[in-house]
Amino acid sequence: MNLETARRQMIERQVRTWEVLEARVLETLQGVPREAFVPERYRKLAFSDTGIPLAHGQVMMEPRVEGRLLQALALQGEEQVLEVGTGSGFLSACLAHLARQVDTLEIHEDLSAGAAGRLDALGIRNVNLDVADATKFASNKTYDAIAVTASAPRRLRRFETALKPGGRLFIVIGEAPVMEAMLITRAGDNAWTCESLFETSLPALVNAEQPNRFRF
Repeated sequence: MNLETARRQMIERQVRTWEVLEARVLETLQGVPREAFVPERYRKLAFSDTGIPLAHGQVMMEPRVEGRLLQALALQGEEQVLEVGTGSGFLSACLAHLARQVDTLEIHEDLSAGAAGRLDALGIRNVNLDVADATKFASNKTYDAIAVTASAPRRLRRFETALKPGGRLFIVIGEAPVMEAMLITRAGDNAWTCESLFETSLPALVNAEQPNRFRF
């Protein structure tokens, strides 16, 4: 099977069947070469319906989850976007295709460097990469959209307050085996709405604060 056939089948059999129907999102998943962001040893899994292992216990999300994330953020092309967890750089590339500017944070220097090389090789210039601990994120910038590519046991106010009015945050909240992908929208200066999108499971954000445990 050639790459374009495999890519087309990924979109038709996985992404579309998960209610991802937004044309710009589908065009992005068709146009960004996912295989270029997959570690060599897993290259045959590039278009499979599975999370692909990365270094440090991280993963590339399933294509259907990536599609739902991109569709939920509803990017129109002029947005400033923050990505938390650069990983392989694939989602960074997709966000860059859909928005004006992307800032992306990655705690692991080698992952950030690898992603930077892949983005540069594809001529993607509207992504700013930073090696940083996202749990200590503090910035005067606000964003139209934020994508958190790891899970957290509870809502993270530091990212919610980094949204512009009307801005959208995608994040997976909960602990295994029960996690929910959520879309949080800033409705006002001190108001946010929260929508449950679907159930999934992702590795936890490194250094995320853990909830208090009841002990007998």
